[in-house]
Formats: sequence, C-alpha cells, structure tokens
Amino acid sequence: MSDTAPSQPIALNGSAPDFQTVTTHGPITFSEWARGSWVILFSHPADFTPVCTTEFIEFARRSNEFASRNVKLIGCSIDSVYAHIGWVRNIEANFGVQIQFPVIADLDQKVARLYNMIHEPSSNTAAVRCVFFIDPKFKIRAMIYYPLNFGRNFDEIVRVIDGLQTADQHGIACPANWKPGDKVIIPPPATQQAAEERLKTQGIDITDWYFSKKSL
Repeated sequence: MSDTAPSQPIALNGSAPDFQTVTTHGPITFSEWARGSWVILFSHPADFTPVCTTEFIEFARRSNEFASRNVKLIGCSIDSVYAHIGWVRNIEANFGVQIQFPVIADLDQKVARLYNMIHEPSSNTAAVRCVFFIDPKFKIRAMIYYPLNFGRNFDEIVRVIDGLQTADQHGIACPANWKPGDKVIIPPPATQQAAEERLKTQGIDITDWYFSKKSL
C-alpha cells in the first residue's frame, strides 16, 4: 500500500484528506487554501491533451459562476509544474482563455493516490476525470468520476453545487433533475403523529405522507 494512501477510504460526508503540494500558484496547504470556501478539486489525465483542454477552457469560462457561489477551483494531474505552466500559456495563446485557478503538480502521485484518482484498469500513470465537491467544513459532499475519453458535463457540476447549497440552506432535498427554481422535497416525517400532521399541512404539495414538495 502506498504511504500516501488515506487511513480510511474517502467517503461522502467524510473529511477531505489534507495535503501540502506545489501548484502553478506556488506551494499550498490544501485546508488553509480552501478555508471558508466550497472547493471543486478535479483531476485530468494529462496536460496538452484535447479533451482536457476543452475542460480547462470551460472551467475558466465559468469562473464567475463558481466565484459567485463561493467556490474555489483547483486542478490536478500527474505532470510537472513546468508542463502545467506551458499548457496554461498555450491555452491562452491558442484559445484566448486565461486559466486563473491553481493546478497541482502531482508527479509523485501523492494527491492522486490520496483521493483515489488512479484507477489502474484505466491507467496507472494518469488520473481519471474526478470531481470532488468539498464544503466549507472540509467535508466531501459529492464525487463524480468520468473516464479518460469522455469530457465532463459542466451544467451538472454547477447544478450539484446549487443543489448542495440549497439543501444546506433550507434543510430540504432535491428531486431527480432538479434545477434552481424547481420545487424541492420536504424530508418525510419520522413519527406516525408527524405523518398525520403532514397530511393536514397547508401551503405545500402533498402526494402522500412521505412525499411532499414546496416552492422556496
């Protein structure tokens, strides 16, 4: 087992593993850099590759959307900081897009192993396309994995952030295909008496005692 492996596997609602690393913005301690913000930590297979380039461009183009949601972005791949710098400059030169978020140089695979970004049936030298959603309490709230040859859906990444923040703010749940402005699900009652009272509640859409929706 790698000495960079977490003592416990990463898990939803578990603590995000902390680390110190070198990035295109200089050395960081992850927890200190992330303090007070939501974070999207994402990995890409390699610099100077076409699918990854489209993803970096899209992250950059949506940077204001993420910033307005108090979300910091940080990328990671098993490349050197010099390769990262060269690629970031190449993206600006070829596509007119500035990459303003840091990118982790993970040549020793420390972060990739810590966050289970290496899936050896796919590759043992490149990270798959992981997305980790980390809240201000430094808890991993969602994870999405994509294969090497398939780019991420950025509408879904933004939707996940919106859903998690809405659920936290209002104490509700989000139904399938939810998007901002849609009705949300009220958590079901936990006692028989509460179930009976729910059926009499005014101002919400009640299908049955366990299934109720409301507008925010």
